[in-house]
Parts: sequence; C-alpha cells; structure tokens
Amino acid sequence: MIPAQRQKRILNLIKERKIISINELSDILQVSHMTIRRDIQKLEDEGRVVSVSGGVQALEHLPYEATHDDKFLVFHDEKENIGRQSAQLIPENVTVYLDAGTTSLEIARQIAAREDLLVITNDFVIANFLMMQGQSNLIHIGGTVNKLNRSSVGTLAAQTLSQLAIDIAFVSTSSWNLKGLTTPDENKIPVKKAIIQAAHKNILVSDSSKYGKVATFLICPLTVFDCIICDKELLLNAQEAIRDMDVDLLLV
Repeated sequence: MIPAQRQKRILNLIKERKIISINELSDILQVSHMTIRRDIQKLEDEGRVVSVSGGVQALEHLPYEATHDDKFLVFHDEKENIGRQSAQLIPENVTVYLDAGTTSLEIARQIAAREDLLVITNDFVIANFLMMQGQSNLIHIGGTVNKLNRSSVGTLAAQTLSQLAIDIAFVSTSSWNLKGLTTPDENKIPVKKAIIQAAHKNILVSDSSKYGKVATFLICPLTVFDCIICDKELLLNAQEAIRDMDVDLLLV
C-alpha cells in the first residue's frame, strides 16, 4: 500500500471512530509505528487531523463562533496568564493592536495604566474599557458591527487598518491547527489579513481549547506569526511542530 492509500485509509478510520490509537492503526494497516507517525504528521500538517498522545483524532468543526458573553468565562485563568505574558512583550512608546476577543481584553487590562502607548482595536468592549480606565491614546477602527462578538468586521474596518503602521499586533482566533487560522465568519477575513499586513510584529494569542478546531474559511498559515502565546495544555506534538516552523512559542 503506497503512502497516499494508507493516509486515505487512516482518514476513513478516523471518520468512523473519531479517535484511534497508533497501535490500532499499526495492526490494521500492518506497518510500523514509525510509518503511522509519519502519516499522521503529514495529515496534521495538511490540517486534516489532530494527533494526541498515543493516537490521532478528527478535527472539531466550528460551525459558528461563540458570543462574547459565552467566551468570557471559558479558560479564564489561561487567558489572564496569556494577557500578563503578552503585556510583558510590549516595549515603550509603540503602537499596539488588540484584536477582538476576551483574551485580548486581558491584555488591555494589563496595559491600562500605561501612558506611552497608542492602542488600536476593533473590539467595542476593549475600547469601552480603555476609554473608562486606560491612560494611553486609543483608536477604534470602525466598520460593520458584529453584535454578538461586539466587534467590527468587513472591508471598511480593513481599509482603516491599511492606513496604519502597527508596531506589534496581538491576533486572536476561534479555531486553529498546524495548517493555520480559520473562521466561520468570512467578514473577519479582510480584517485579520489587514492586521497582519499592517503590523511589524504579529503575535497569535490563544488558549489551547481552540487548537484542533477548524472552520470553513482559512485566514492564514501559522508561519505569518513571529510568536504564539498559549497555555501549557497545548498538545506536545503541536508544540514541537510549531517550533519546527521557526515560530517562537511561549507557554504560560
């Protein structure tokens, strides 16, 4: 059986069982564990599966994004830790972009007292918080309002970003794997792409619960990021693969 046939068989087995061990795959396909691991790595690099300790599982499809309120209490401690680590990476007198999301809100809390920054965001909750408690200058990029996520999206928002020079951008996501970031909302694509183009340094901030999920629209590969900040529960194989991409990985 050639590798392509074997990998197709692995995908079919994962679809049937959702999760399957390397031992089982080795027995079924009559090949070594090393061969199975190479097949799994290739499929994961293509964004088709997620490897776990001792096995492999199907990607979790994200049909829609949770609301801001639903996200707020999920993995809250991890988001706080990511927020603290992110704030430590922001030098003096720079322009910072905070992407929409509850993880970015934790970064905003950490930098609220700083007077030396220009903070740009598409998130209305972050903008309101910094208007009330922040000491730095603030720009909200405007655009089409996404009420459930309390943010602005679409081409108007992207056009504003295209006119700005950002020193460091903290980018959020609802779903990602080794292939890259995805979203169920195509209106978010132009904003995310514009952020990445406008920023000198791009950092992905995401807790590990979002890894291994996939949505309809691909935004960008992980290699566009200079750094990824996540919690220590991120799967070990994902950690190794990210570092192999020459992307810095900070686990908090």
